[in-house]
Amino acid sequence: MHLLVFGDSEAYGAYDKEGGWVSRLRKYADKKSNYGKNYYCLVYNMSISGDTSKGVADRFDAETALRLDDEKDDRFIVSIGANDSMLVHEKNNNLVPLSEFKRNIQKIIDKSRKYSKKIVFIGFLPVDEKKVDPIPWFTTGSYRNEDVKKFNAALRGICEKNKVPFLDNFSSWLKADYKKLLLDGIHPNTKGHEKIYRSVKDFLEKEGML
Repeated sequence: MHLLVFGDSEAYGAYDKEGGWVSRLRKYADKKSNYGKNYYCLVYNMSISGDTSKGVADRFDAETALRLDDEKDDRFIVSIGANDSMLVHEKNNNLVPLSEFKRNIQKIIDKSRKYSKKIVFIGFLPVDEKKVDPIPWFTTGSYRNEDVKKFNAALRGICEKNKVPFLDNFSSWLKADYKKLLLDGIHPNTKGHEKIYRSVKDFLEKEGML
């Protein structure tokens, strides 16, 4: 099987010395693989720092076409939307308006189903607003949990409508001391990536995706 991961800097693994949760997922799949005798899985990470749902929708077909499994056993993980939810002060609106975000997510689902029925979405993480409202590296923007929660709920709703599995990290992280798992208010630190990896791995195995 080929497991294709689309996302932003979180899925890319930015600022984690171990390479992020997708890197851990690949290492797990590599250890589990036995050269095709009973189990074989290649994990491809197509995540780009700063990307949005529009970016993923636009490049989905081209990226996928280069990595298709000859046995047509392709599976998709999508972890996108945190950048979409960013509040741009001068526009007094999100970087990607909620209505457009919903359309983009539906496009991604529709595109994925040309290749496979197996796709899952990973929900957003809460942010530490004291560190990212405003954003130090983009002072005309802010990440706020009010927006993150709104976009996460919209993503969940589209997944439910399309009967696509959805992992709600937002709710589970709120129950934890999540601010200690963030490096700069939005990006997970090494412990944060380890927590995401374990939840994603368990989720994928439960859904028969890994």
